[in-house]
Amino acid sequence: MSGKGLFGRLDWVTVILYALLVLIGWINIYSTSVGESHTSIFDFSTLYGKQLFFIGLAALGIIFVLFVESHFFERFASIFYIVCIVLLLGLFLFGKTIAGATSWYDLGFFNLQPSELAKVGTSLALAKFLSDIQTDIRTGKHQIYALIIILLPAILILPQPDPGSSLIYFSLFFVLFREGFPIYYLGILIFAVVLFATTLMFGTVWVAIGLIILTLLIYTFKKASVKIPILPVVGVIAVSILFSLSVNFVFENVFEQRHRDRFALWLSLEKDEDKLDEIRKTIGYNTYQSEKAIESGGFTGKGFLEGTRTKGDFVPEQHTDYIFSSVGEEWGFLGTTAVILLFSLFFLRLIYIAERQKSDFSRMYGYGVISILVFHYFINIGMVIGLLPTIGVPLPFFSYGGSGLIFFTMLLFIFLKLDSNRLKDGI
Repeated sequence: MSGKGLFGRLDWVTVILYALLVLIGWINIYSTSVGESHTSIFDFSTLYGKQLFFIGLAALGIIFVLFVESHFFERFASIFYIVCIVLLLGLFLFGKTIAGATSWYDLGFFNLQPSELAKVGTSLALAKFLSDIQTDIRTGKHQIYALIIILLPAILILPQPDPGSSLIYFSLFFVLFREGFPIYYLGILIFAVVLFATTLMFGTVWVAIGLIILTLLIYTFKKASVKIPILPVVGVIAVSILFSLSVNFVFENVFEQRHRDRFALWLSLEKDEDKLDEIRKTIGYNTYQSEKAIESGGFTGKGFLEGTRTKGDFVPEQHTDYIFSSVGEEWGFLGTTAVILLFSLFFLRLIYIAERQKSDFSRMYGYGVISILVFHYFINIGMVIGLLPTIGVPLPFFSYGGSGLIFFTMLLFIFLKLDSNRLKDGI
């Protein structure tokens, strides 16, 4: 193996799976945006033409990444992270507002979304910190440092407002758990999510009553040999109630009305039927039409360019967040199953590659890549089929958009470059 060049050491199975995802994604973008008067696929005034241009930029990015020395990414991970934080801060002064979110820099020919770049920078910085010989993730000080690396970009992105992109950074917690972060933190995270939702649904008073009743039941039915100190339990209840009290403030002052409406629809918060019906026709319209488009595809689909709902523009923003609905309408159950299988093979391959790494940095970065891509995938698919609220999370390599495609590609191929270095010396 030591005699192999760069392209001989590259994991071509992953490269082929990536290329298939990008190709199928572009075909569906073409289907959702082509009109009767279309000319060439290289017409860069069209969405499919622009996406082809973005694919070209992504290819240039691949070449750049593959010919950079592997150690460069580890050596300069901290600097890259700082640059990403500065770019996120700069949005408050120089950002361009699109669809209500100030998340882009206008570069003329291209709108740069630094939150996508920051996913790469945060993954590198987290891997760099965790792989440091002096880092022990079991100690409180190092746990706090790791949390700051993850949460700082998420906090800066949230007020843009872009809660969807902000949420993605929490996927990096799985890297911490993989590397020995106490598992009870995962329980705390899940508990916080449940507490957030139940507070919105029932209010702080009922949440407090429920916590007290649950505590009393635990003490009543626990075994006599099991000792549960009362002070820590009281502390947990107090912190939970304080968190619950903050939920409404965050919901009313941090989230925009469109985000509040989405949660109202998802959690059935709105009791006024007239207002709820209005929300369904506005905020819930995308999801409703997406579900109908997928349902209308049946088992085999209507055929390429034959999707009546796609052609009729029934699903708003179908080329971005709802691109999967075009797969369901035109290619049916068979097509959606094939895409899901393709993504599954892609993720399983990445896990296999991560587990074979000899370098701690490469393995940890690899799991960062996997966490981000898998999180994007599940949230997007769940959103499109109505299991999750619409929060504006694209499908990796599929959805239209330059920043998403280019930086997802960089995220992936930095990992493949690190993996190729594993074989450089015949290891």
